[in-house]
Amino acid sequence: MERFFFISVFLLLLPHFFIINITFALPLSTDSRWIVDDGNKGQRVKLACINWPSHLETAVAEGLSKQPLDLIAKKIVSMGFNCVRLTWPLYLATDESFSGVMSVRQSLRKFGLLEAISGFQANNPYFLDLPLIKAFQEVVSCLGKNRVMVILDNHTSQPGWCCNDNDGNGFFGDKNLNPHLWIRGLTKMATIFANSSNVVGMSLRNELRGSKQNINDWYKYMREGAEAVHSVNPNILVIVSGLNYETDLSFLRDKPFEVTFKRKLVFEIHWYGFWSSWEGDNLNKICGRETDNIMKMSGFLIERGIPLFVSEFGIDQRGSNVNDNRFLSCFMALAADLDLDWALWTLAGSYYVRDKIIGYDESYGVLDWSWSSVRNSTIMQMISAIQSPFRGPGLKETNPKKIIFHPASGLCIVRKSLFELKLGSCNRSESFRLSSHQVLSLAEEKIFCIKAYEKGNSVKLRLYFSEYYCSKWKFLSESKMQLSSITKNGESVCLDVDSDTNSIVTKSCKCLKGDASCDPKSQWFKVITSTRSRFRAKPFLRVSPYLKTLVQESLSVS
Repeated sequence: MERFFFISVFLLLLPHFFIINITFALPLSTDSRWIVDDGNKGQRVKLACINWPSHLETAVAEGLSKQPLDLIAKKIVSMGFNCVRLTWPLYLATDESFSGVMSVRQSLRKFGLLEAISGFQANNPYFLDLPLIKAFQEVVSCLGKNRVMVILDNHTSQPGWCCNDNDGNGFFGDKNLNPHLWIRGLTKMATIFANSSNVVGMSLRNELRGSKQNINDWYKYMREGAEAVHSVNPNILVIVSGLNYETDLSFLRDKPFEVTFKRKLVFEIHWYGFWSSWEGDNLNKICGRETDNIMKMSGFLIERGIPLFVSEFGIDQRGSNVNDNRFLSCFMALAADLDLDWALWTLAGSYYVRDKIIGYDESYGVLDWSWSSVRNSTIMQMISAIQSPFRGPGLKETNPKKIIFHPASGLCIVRKSLFELKLGSCNRSESFRLSSHQVLSLAEEKIFCIKAYEKGNSVKLRLYFSEYYCSKWKFLSESKMQLSSITKNGESVCLDVDSDTNSIVTKSCKCLKGDASCDPKSQWFKVITSTRSRFRAKPFLRVSPYLKTLVQESLSVS
């Protein structure tokens, strides 16, 4: 049944407050590499999700002892997320004595979580005597009432923290991953939620791994799982993970994943900074290398017109983890450039119990330990830049433009005044053009180009009478994100940001090679394609039509 979702996203963390109203019709399908709605024109629906763990030992959605369920759902919406990737253990669907008989109260008591029981009594008392599967359904239902889409993710088999190579949950044939039981569990969950219109997708299995993993069994069982889910609920997206902890889909280059259904298949990957060292070498080199590796292992699917969903990425929200902070800027550049669908790990500020620690504080949690406040508003402001689509089917503007994105801040280059530039919301971004002669100019107002003056000074927009009056720009470094030019004094400079005013300035190019301690992120800029409508608080002063005509005539002569 078709269901219309109307979502108002209040992006309170942005420096310029605005509201985005999004209307789309469920269910979702795919159109080439894009996920689209069920409307007549198939408008793109970008998945901007948050992971909500419900797969740990208690098999209860985390945080319900801290805050009322409806309040948590409203926090998710207020932070700009339109979707939850809700994790679940296989035993929740296959072990009746566990899922259909054991209550939330009994599950919590089993692990000695008396304080959590008191918290439920205060915040969600009606949950305590629900069977575990009914409690899970209540979470999905509440998210639906708040117009939040849900992707059901079979995270593990046994309830508990994920993952390692030898935990018995890694691959088909392991102690706790019988493929036939797994398919039965997928079928049951797909059946339970067949009439829940906000359940838009099912991730078949999280982070396949371990010594038993092999390509032949992957094709066999993932096909069977995909077909089983689709046969029960043909409306939902079937989301398929690869090998090696969801980092490897490279085998799809040579052998496609063939199923009987169409326009419902999505592949997923994970990407974390802690999987690599971002501190032991030149950061430009690391980012370039890691980006190339992602494209080699999975990003090539997008180039082939196949949807790819980054169903987990995340960083230490405390802001002090250098490795994670370096990773995030590189991730933001690729996520904006490819306009990826994604799910951030994690909503959970704390867990009932993890690694035998009661009340475990989750440093990767968007919410704080008490689930009451955002842990790091600066990181959330940065991530908010990629919550709305930059492009895709059905967006209002049909003419694509090139905007200059600053991944370290999540902002874009905008006009500060008639002749000056600064960082600001990407919804106010100027459209730029880099010509074959390396002149960087405003695409909509062709009479202005960007000029680099002395090192340390602001760049300026100046009248583009001919190329002689403009600077020439090119991308440097292995990250391909530093825009460089030569000043009139012969100095080589790169675009940078004044930390006090957010103005666009030129400084000596940083970290082009060597020096692992050097940090070039302030100089990272990515030219990305956007068809977003542009919003302006105030119109800028425009050059008179007479002068504009004179300049255009001089350009045509030159």
